[in-house]
Amino acid sequence: MYSSRITILVGHFGSGKTEIAINGAQALARAGRRVVLVDLDVVKPYFRSRSARAVLAAQGIEVVAPQGENVFADLPIIVPTIRAAVRDPARTVLVDAGGDPTGARALGSLADAIPEEGVDTLAVVNFRRPFTTTAADAVTMVRAIEAAARRRVTGLVSNTHLLGETTAEVVLHGYGLACQAGEELGVPVRAVVVDEALEGELAGARLGAELTVLKRVVRPPFELSRRQRTTGPLFVVH
Repeated sequence: MYSSRITILVGHFGSGKTEIAINGAQALARAGRRVVLVDLDVVKPYFRSRSARAVLAAQGIEVVAPQGENVFADLPIIVPTIRAAVRDPARTVLVDAGGDPTGARALGSLADAIPEEGVDTLAVVNFRRPFTTTAADAVTMVRAIEAAARRRVTGLVSNTHLLGETTAEVVLHGYGLACQAGEELGVPVRAVVVDEALEGELAGARLGAELTVLKRVVRPPFELSRRQRTTGPLFVVH
């Protein structure tokens, strides 16, 4: 999935984009790459890459994110850091960008810092979310994000899931819809993402895209037992 040194991930809330970004950063770090994860997600205030900052830092991954409540006011502060990372050929850069056209404006404001050429912009699609239930919905989403981000999407990542209720059939149905959307957009489906629990069922599937196995790092606390948690944040890192 990460064939370019700089990869931008975009997608709607609930697409799984942030988990993919975190997993990708960890995989690249394990492969010996010097990784910078840029968190530009301004749409999901309770579930961002920066939530896993301590976990990622322990693995040698640098997380760059605006600080404070007003992300657009803080954005210019991190632009020099982003520009330096992008220009350094020794560093691999992943960008977790806004989850909808409004959030994609943060990415658009960095057009002078992140070049168009030599950069992959991948749209993560989950066809079990309310705003992307059809291939046409995905096409509409991608085109709106492209307009707001001022950047063309170069590929799709199929990540159709229902959290713990996901089946192989759900994943494959989502992949079929992603292929339809990709054909309309003129871009390939670059990867099919599957939770590690389903890896065995899908390992032999005939796919025209890379099968990427996801290990969830940030989980909603309702998945924890009542004994483990009585109060706390909407998402927890484990």
